[in-house]
Amino acid sequence: MNKLFFLIILSVFLVACSSKKNIVEEHAKEVDYVENRGFFRIVSYNVENYFDPFDDSLKQDDEFTPNGARHWTWEKYKDKQKKIYKVISAIGGWELPEIVGFCEIENRFVMEDLLKSTPFKWRNYGLVHKESPDNRGIDVALIYRKEKFRLLSQTFYKVQFPWDTTRKTRDIMYIKGVTHFDDTLHIFMNHWPSRLGGQSESDRNRQFVASILRSKVDSVFRTNWNANIIIMGDFNDEPDNSSITDVLRAQTKYDNPQPGELYNLAWYMKEVKGMGSLKFQGQWGLIDQLIVSGSLLNKNNSIYTTPDNARTFNADFLSEKDEAFIGVKPFRTYVGFKYNGGFSDHYPVYLDLFKP
Repeated sequence: MNKLFFLIILSVFLVACSSKKNIVEEHAKEVDYVENRGFFRIVSYNVENYFDPFDDSLKQDDEFTPNGARHWTWEKYKDKQKKIYKVISAIGGWELPEIVGFCEIENRFVMEDLLKSTPFKWRNYGLVHKESPDNRGIDVALIYRKEKFRLLSQTFYKVQFPWDTTRKTRDIMYIKGVTHFDDTLHIFMNHWPSRLGGQSESDRNRQFVASILRSKVDSVFRTNWNANIIIMGDFNDEPDNSSITDVLRAQTKYDNPQPGELYNLAWYMKEVKGMGSLKFQGQWGLIDQLIVSGSLLNKNNSIYTTPDNARTFNADFLSEKDEAFIGVKPFRTYVGFKYNGGFSDHYPVYLDLFKP
């Protein structure tokens, strides 16, 4: 009897050990897949006024306070924060993206709070940010996974309009770093001046910023003709506008990419794939753009992408019915000054890089 009991216990133990071994092995496979996926994902997202609810006497942020025009409270701020994480984690799929650039964030506090108060804290993200001179306090920021990207340098290029020295806008962020694939990337994060006052009236503002950006890109090319450059952000211009085509000189023919040249993947996204990142008066636009250097379109390069690997992320939860026009539109946080409880008036865009 004792011998039979012992054999039963031993059998149960061996089955349990075998099951546990299988579970561990399967988990290890999942971890290996997640940690070593064969691409490097870069996201650009205008999050629509990610502001804290505190009044800053040095900025024009009064409307984003509890007693301001938007009645922006701590609860609304925290809900916005959770929604930002939800979007980024959904874009990542199995794994959070390697790099995420943000437009329309207020300050370093909101970014640090995002990284420590959401599940971002379980990933070792680094932060690049600097307070911009923008009158409203709107900045750009960038986060990167330290185990996937080693930051080498960061620079913020100030924009000073010679015809209006009192006008302030966002700096152009430039970072240089090395991926876990051991490839060097040069990334320019942008949020160009708005079309407030009309497109034609504000054109020269964006063209001027484009000229600064082009000069900085040329500086990189002078150092390395085959540099891997990615330009992203909210340009407040479409892929076929003069600031992009004539001043920045971003090309739209991808069949014979050349080193030292720029190629606008957003043009392909919009004109070939019919993608848009925001909707205005029933029309989709793509002012959130992804522009790369020619080397990144060369499949013989050490790291590369294709126009088909540049996309908008427009999951159903990011959209709501367009009551005024047909179809859907981005589910935004505010409609005018009315709280709408959504995510953003922009869809994010993203780009995948691959090893040959």
